[in-house]
Amino acid sequence: MPVPPEDKLQTNLMLELEGLVEKEVDRHLEMAKEWFPHQYVPWGQGRDFDGPLAGEEWTPDQTSLGQAARESLIVNLLTEDNLPGYHNAIATVFGREGAWGFWVNRWTAEENRHGIVIRDYLTVTRAVDPIALERARMKHMQEGYAADHGDSFLHGAAYVAFQELATRVAHRNTGKVSGDPICEQMLTRVAADENLHMIFYRNLMGGALEVAPNEAMRAITDVVKNFQMPGHSIDGFLRKSVIIANAGIYDLRLHHDDVLRPVLRKLGVFELEGLSGDGEKARDELGEFLDQLDEAATKFETRREERRARQAAKQG
Repeated sequence: MPVPPEDKLQTNLMLELEGLVEKEVDRHLEMAKEWFPHQYVPWGQGRDFDGPLAGEEWTPDQTSLGQAARESLIVNLLTEDNLPGYHNAIATVFGREGAWGFWVNRWTAEENRHGIVIRDYLTVTRAVDPIALERARMKHMQEGYAADHGDSFLHGAAYVAFQELATRVAHRNTGKVSGDPICEQMLTRVAADENLHMIFYRNLMGGALEVAPNEAMRAITDVVKNFQMPGHSIDGFLRKSVIIANAGIYDLRLHHDDVLRPVLRKLGVFELEGLSGDGEKARDELGEFLDQLDEAATKFETRREERRARQAAKQG
């Protein structure tokens, strides 16, 4: 049976980029800082819960976090909880051998720390209902995870280049609005990992643009136009995302200005030479989409400010 052109391209690409991956793995290991989740959790605030230990039942008045910070922390944690699905997806695309396989496992190990520290913080500080959180975890993980781009190497690499930066922004801003210095310190540490992950994937896409510019540009455009956060299947995600956006933790403006534009600018996609055919078409589509997204972000900001003004007037 002949090898499909897409599979042949993918195999050749990965062979071409293996040297770059080895280099990026070395760079990552030099820049990454070892840290320990237990050191970011205020264990002294902890006490037993109801159940087998006959402790104190959780009640809403036990948390000092505002609704937006709580909802964002829940979304962030449930997203991290789906790590087994993400590991399977990335291992399927990148493989388990050589530098590719090493990166898959290293990335998974680092991401696992994020779920550990956030869950411990939420539990110890009684920031959210632990029973509701566990039920949400069970439901979300039972849904499973399948990448929107299937097993396409270029689409997968493009997606995580943007997604890791989006996650970094969401973590940092959640910490800022939490009003809790401990929470902000924890999420700043988590966000630092996400930033290094983004650099790895962004540089990988930079290499892909050099080796297969037209195909890489198409993948970037497809991903940007259809981008969804990995936790979009969380129960109640739309309602939670609206609360998160209204609080300025993650919204269209941040997505456009702080996620898409920086990655695309660093990759130099609009200055890239040598595109032809579908590559040129994809870049044109990308430019048009970004303009539309910018307009949508401005409209959202305007409506949000109008709502805030009305609420302030009522309270005044």
